[in-house]
Amino acid sequence: DIFSIGDRVGYSAPPLGAYSEIRDYPAEKAFKIPDEINDDEAASVILKGMTVEYLFNRTYKIQAGEKVLFHAAAGGVGLIASQWARAMGCHLIGTVGSDKKIDLAKKNGCKHVVNYKKENVVKKIMDITSGRGVPIVYDGVGKDTFNISIDCLSKRGMFVSFGNSSGMTPTTDLFKSFAPKNLFFTRPSLMVYNSTRKELSDSSGLLFQMIAEKKIKTNLSKIYKLKDVAVAHKDLESRKTFGSLI
Repeated sequence: DIFSIGDRVGYSAPPLGAYSEIRDYPAEKAFKIPDEINDDEAASVILKGMTVEYLFNRTYKIQAGEKVLFHAAAGGVGLIASQWARAMGCHLIGTVGSDKKIDLAKKNGCKHVVNYKKENVVKKIMDITSGRGVPIVYDGVGKDTFNISIDCLSKRGMFVSFGNSSGMTPTTDLFKSFAPKNLFFTRPSLMVYNSTRKELSDSSGLLFQMIAEKKIKTNLSKIYKLKDVAVAHKDLESRKTFGSLI
């Protein structure tokens, strides 16, 4: 990209410093935002959408007709994942924390939705998959869902732990947890997956293409003032929010 003064640009990698009014940022880590996407939409979708891109295309390539499990399906990343999976013909099974979020997740593309506060997630997954389990679990929750994720996987399944909104995953006996079903485990990050200029350009380009083709829409649920950022973090950590917060 060749930038000019006045261009609108986005980024999704360190150095940290987004909570500021003006900042100096390396041009090689930035990319242009298309005219069709406004500032609020860009702020709400870039990091989350590029996360879904690498999870679904490069960490594990989801397939049409395949059943996959995605925790926190009504969150900012989860709603984009639901839409992306639907566009690919993949049957996404999502977990949510309230009945209100069930409708939201289904509206955005979830094939099946499980309320983890009312239902036994593992039993529900086994019912949906005829006892086989899912080939992959995308877990951005961390501590609260770690053991559930393992139990939901099929033999030789993959556990993708890409976040920890409920706290860090527990200290684990790798042999005890992963050996019985020969599971794969990965702890990926957007920064490593988009560490080259080409990866960054391809990832952002595919996300913007999905938005332009109306396969993905933003789900901006609340905008906070910068002075209220502590409140925003508390709301996010409560797991009571839905969609994207900016």
